[in-house]
Amino acid sequence: MDLKNKIFEIQKLISLNKKSQAKDQCEKLINKFPDNSFILNMYGLILQSVGRINESINYFERAIFNQSDNYAAMNNLANSYRNIYEFKKSEDLYKNVIKNDPKNIKALNNYANLKRELNHYKGAKALLLKALSIDKLNVPILTNLIVCCQGLGETIEAKKLALKILEIQPINTSAHKLLSSIVNYSKEPDHLDKMKELISDEILNNFSSSEKVQLFFAIGKAYEDVKDYKNSYNFLAKANRIEKQKNSFDLANIKRLFNNLVELFDTIKLENLPEIETKKKCIFICGMPRSGTTLVEQIVASHSQVRGAGEIHYLSKIINDHFIENNKFNKPKILNEMTKTKNLLLEKYHDILDAHQFGNNLITDKAPQNFLWIGFIKIFLPNSKIIHCHRNPKDNCLSIFKNYFSSSTMFWAYDQKDIAEYYILYSKLLEYWKTKFKNFIFDANYENIVSSPEKEVKKIISFCDLEWDPECLNFYKNKKTPVQTVSVSQASKPIYKSSVNSNEEYSKYLSGMFDILDRKL
Repeated sequence: MDLKNKIFEIQKLISLNKKSQAKDQCEKLINKFPDNSFILNMYGLILQSVGRINESINYFERAIFNQSDNYAAMNNLANSYRNIYEFKKSEDLYKNVIKNDPKNIKALNNYANLKRELNHYKGAKALLLKALSIDKLNVPILTNLIVCCQGLGETIEAKKLALKILEIQPINTSAHKLLSSIVNYSKEPDHLDKMKELISDEILNNFSSSEKVQLFFAIGKAYEDVKDYKNSYNFLAKANRIEKQKNSFDLANIKRLFNNLVELFDTIKLENLPEIETKKKCIFICGMPRSGTTLVEQIVASHSQVRGAGEIHYLSKIINDHFIENNKFNKPKILNEMTKTKNLLLEKYHDILDAHQFGNNLITDKAPQNFLWIGFIKIFLPNSKIIHCHRNPKDNCLSIFKNYFSSSTMFWAYDQKDIAEYYILYSKLLEYWKTKFKNFIFDANYENIVSSPEKEVKKIISFCDLEWDPECLNFYKNKKTPVQTVSVSQASKPIYKSSVNSNEEYSKYLSGMFDILDRKL
C-alpha cells in the first residue's frame, strides 16, 4: 500500500473514532518517514484528541520544523497551547497563521475561541465576521458567532443568525437548540412546529445521538414555554436518557472524591499559616450548577470596582494537575506549599488571570463546582471571598434535568437518581466547609434575592468589603461580563420570580429524583 492510501486509511480510522488503531498505524508511518510534516501533524492531532496535550506539542513543533509553512500544524499547535493555558504562545501562533494565510478560516475561528475564553468577545466577533466575509455560508462560523452575540447580549442578532443557519441547513439541530434558548414559544410557536417535523422516524433515524439530544432538549424547552409539561418532560427525559447512555459515569468515584476531601482537611492543621498578601483578589461564586451563580456574578460584577471572569475552570485544573496523583491527594506536597507566602496554586492561578488583562484587581470566578475546592481556596488564596449560591433543591435539580452541559464533569446530570445523589453529596460537603470555615462563606439564597433584591444584594456587596454601588441592581444591563453558560438567556433580564417553585409543574414526573431529596435532605 502506498503512502497516500495509508494516510487515507488512518484518516478513516480517526473519523470512525478508532483512535487507538489510528495511533498505532501512524506510529509505524513515523518510523518510516520521521521527517514527513503531514504525518507528524496528523499524529499530533491524534494525541491532542486523547488529551495528551504536551506530547502533541512536540509533534506539531516537529512538523513545523520540517515544513515552516505548515499552517495546519501551526494552528493545531496554537490549539494545544490554548488547552494548557499558554495563551500568549497560542495567540502569537494564530496571528502568524492569519498574517501568512489571511483566508485560513480554521485559524480565524480558533483565534476567536481564544478571544472568547479570555472574555474579549468584541475581538472574537470581529474575527468571526472576517471569516464570514470569506465564506458567508460557513455554518460552524455562523454557529460560533451566535454564541458570541449571546454573550454580548445581542439577542436579536443571534436569532437572525440562527434563522440564517436553518435556511442553509433546515435540519441543523445545533441551530434549533440555539434558537430555542432565545425564542419564547408562548409568543412565537411556529418554530416548535418546525422542530416537531424533525421527529418523524424518516428524519430522526438519520440523526446522530448528539443531534437527537440537542433536538429533544430544544423541544422540551419549547413545550415548557407553552405550559405543556407532560410533553416537555417526555422530550427532556428522552434527551437525558440518550446522553446518559453516551457517557461512562460512576457515582462511586464522585463519592470517593468528596470523602477524600473531608478526610484530607480533617487531618490538616490550619493554624500558623503564612501571611499571604496579593494585589489581585478573587470572589469565588459557587454552588450547584443552576443555583443562581450567573445571577450573583452579574450582580457583583456590575460593581465599578469588579470585573467578572465568568465560568472559568483554572482552579480545578491546577489542583488536579499539581495536587492529585493517581486519583489521590498529594498531602506532602500540599503541606509543603502551605508553608510558602507565594504558593504554587496562587502563582499559577494569578498568572492565568493576568492573561485576561482585566484591568481590575478584584475578579469574580463563577465556576459553580469550585465548591469542591473551598478548603484549597482558604489555604492558598485566603484573601478571597466565597459566595455560596443555593436555591430550593427541587427547583435546582429540575433545572439541571432540563439542560444540556458540555462539560465532562457533568456526566451525573442526565439521570434523576444521579442528580439527586450528587445534590446530597454537595449538600453534606457544604455543611462541612461551613462548619470548618465559619465566616469565610456567604450564603446567597436565590429565593431571598428575587423576593427582596435590594436588601439581599446589599448584603452580598457588603460581604465583599465593597461600598454600595446602585449599578448592582441594574445587573441585566451589565456588558462587562459576557455570559458563556446555559443561563445566557436569563442574564439579560431583570430579576423574575417565575422559576421559584417551578418543580411543582413536574413533580409527578420526577418522583425518582424528588423522593431521594425528601428522604435524605
